[in-house]
Amino acid sequence: MTLSPLSCFKAYDVRGRVPLELNLELVRHIGLAFAAEFAPRTVAVGYDVRHSSRDFALVLASALQDGGADVINIGLCGTEEVYQAVAGQGLEGGIMITASHNPKDWNGMKFVRAEAVPVSADSGLRALHDRILAGDFPIALRRGGYERKNLRKEYLAILLGFLGLSARQAQAVVEGEGVGLEEGRAILAGFAGFTIVADAGNGCAGPVLEELGRLLPCRLVILRGEPDGDFPHGVPNPLLPENREFTASAVRRHKADLGVAFDGDFDRCFFFDESGVFIENYYMVGLLAQYLLGRSPGEKILYDSRLTWNTMEMVAEAGGTAIESKTGHAFMKERMRAENALYGGEMSGHHYFRDFAFCDGGMPPWLVLLGLLRERGVPLSALLDDRMARFPVSGEINRSVADPEGIMRRMEAKYAPAAKAVTHIDGLSVEFEKARFNLRMSNTEPLLRLNVESRGDVALMESLRDEILAEMV
Repeated sequence: MTLSPLSCFKAYDVRGRVPLELNLELVRHIGLAFAAEFAPRTVAVGYDVRHSSRDFALVLASALQDGGADVINIGLCGTEEVYQAVAGQGLEGGIMITASHNPKDWNGMKFVRAEAVPVSADSGLRALHDRILAGDFPIALRRGGYERKNLRKEYLAILLGFLGLSARQAQAVVEGEGVGLEEGRAILAGFAGFTIVADAGNGCAGPVLEELGRLLPCRLVILRGEPDGDFPHGVPNPLLPENREFTASAVRRHKADLGVAFDGDFDRCFFFDESGVFIENYYMVGLLAQYLLGRSPGEKILYDSRLTWNTMEMVAEAGGTAIESKTGHAFMKERMRAENALYGGEMSGHHYFRDFAFCDGGMPPWLVLLGLLRERGVPLSALLDDRMARFPVSGEINRSVADPEGIMRRMEAKYAPAAKAVTHIDGLSVEFEKARFNLRMSNTEPLLRLNVESRGDVALMESLRDEILAEMV
């Protein structure tokens, strides 16, 4: 959904080409509007590796100060580090300068309020848009302060909690001293036998991985760890099949137990098994949910509408309650809080944790998975091959079309009469006895997105997929 005439305002973030859709003047207006709309005392600002990001962050910080807010600039970081700065430091707002996986000449912003509650079109982003159009962003009588602050240690301690360390133990391990140091290191010693290949894609994940590598006893092989806004190997987006072989081959070459790759601001992660096979995140959602439910029985788990059957089955088997939610990080986090859900996952690679301020992050999922692999003592493929056979999927297929809304109506008219169920939680979901599909319009790009799955019947899944694609013209 675009909030025109400012085309860079999307459903749950700001994102556009620089300087055509997003420039320094608009960044300043956004900062002033944020300060006027939410009146935060203190705002955390972070930025990704894109060449425009640092200047955007400085202009944004100055505008927030002019609007009366104090600013903590945490520097080059991942989006989740801004979330954790807000939640962990008790701040009233946070803004991350990033365009995630979009081309290198794009940039954007993601916004949160106190406790890292997301700002979407329905919870303040439209109000910012309207303030800018009206010129309603006054200069405050008191100019806010400014501080550069490194919060990486606090963030690393939170990450170590996903490997089973208490807050005290994690802090001691990160500091290298203190009460709980030996207990924390003893817990981590149980991971010493693992080899993990981690591909940062020249985005922001590299520095965090380097620091984790110094804390963990396992072998962590970091690929393309140097942040580089030129993205010499292409913009990091492991959802694109052509971007996966580099990571997959490294997994095989290093005989790794696990491969993980990140997008530019590392709020998403993607997995490869010990043979270098790319694992659709759909299957990871069910696996992580089941593992976490083993430690917290009876909790609620969120999943998105695109692919559902495997997650529903695995959550039910583990005694949890599965709840379907609209796709999108702002929508998922709002629902996570409303349900007090333990965990939520999207097939796009976003994973949300109650113990991570209900936020998504790219680092927690692979650490949770490492704990699962240690507990089960079997390769990742042994945990997933059966699930993949039980529920084969098409993978997300994107099509640029002239009349997306018309195609959606036509697809419903064609398939709804014979369907077992039709829902509109997010786009159009049509369920038959042995197959289902979801067709939805992208929230960030002019595309229709199709996902198809079946109950153990690859031929049926492929036939339905091809039939729908032939109609999407």
